[in-house]
Amino acid sequence: MIRAILIDDEPLARMVVREYLLAYPQIEVLQECGDGFEGLKAIQQHQPDLIFLDVQMPKINGFEMLELVDEQPAVIFTTAFDEYAIKAFEAHATDYLLKPFSMERFAKAVDKFLAQAPSTGNTVAKKEELLETASHSPAQHERIVVKTGTKVKIIPVADVQYLQADDDYVSIITPEGSFLKNKTMSFFEQTLDARQFVRVHRSYIVSVQEITRIDPYEKDSHLAILKSGAKIPVSKTGYVKLKQVLGI
Repeated sequence: MIRAILIDDEPLARMVVREYLLAYPQIEVLQECGDGFEGLKAIQQHQPDLIFLDVQMPKINGFEMLELVDEQPAVIFTTAFDEYAIKAFEAHATDYLLKPFSMERFAKAVDKFLAQAPSTGNTVAKKEELLETASHSPAQHERIVVKTGTKVKIIPVADVQYLQADDDYVSIITPEGSFLKNKTMSFFEQTLDARQFVRVHRSYIVSVQEITRIDPYEKDSHLAILKSGAKIPVSKTGYVKLKQVLGI
């Protein structure tokens, strides 16, 4: 039996998927979820083989939810049109269904899933590639979603003071404290607004709004002093980028 979860904030959309799945008795729907928080908990609890996932949902969207999933199931997206999402789906998703979709189109997506041999390594790689592509959507630039224990926290980008490389993670420093995100510095350098955040050092990205002054330090380097009192090293190339953004 194939175990599935439906994650969509529209009850009617979930009902349509459930009805279409009646044609597939080998697929059992374990749970229906109305938002990404519920979906994340359900995935952690049931470890499904397949999820039907909407992208545009309240609280956290489908992409943000996937970032927090450790064991990645196969995903068939069900969503309204979004050009960035479509680019991500076409390249890396099992399949996607544009609402409203017919039984014929639904069957094509499910049959595609059933025909694919499961491969954990390939699934993980596809997930990372999909999220990387989706991250270029403007909607993904306003906040950062992190998992702290069993809780999910949404960090507005405006609250970020600086980011620091931390082994395989990035520490996101805010007035509330430090939060770990399983991403790379390069990822944040590419996705954060370059007019607001500057990679001043290979291990640091700083919010320009937080800088109070820049002091000379050792040869060809500087220190950025932040409002919080933090002292961030600025490399020679970082200083050049910082001056360009500050217009000095």
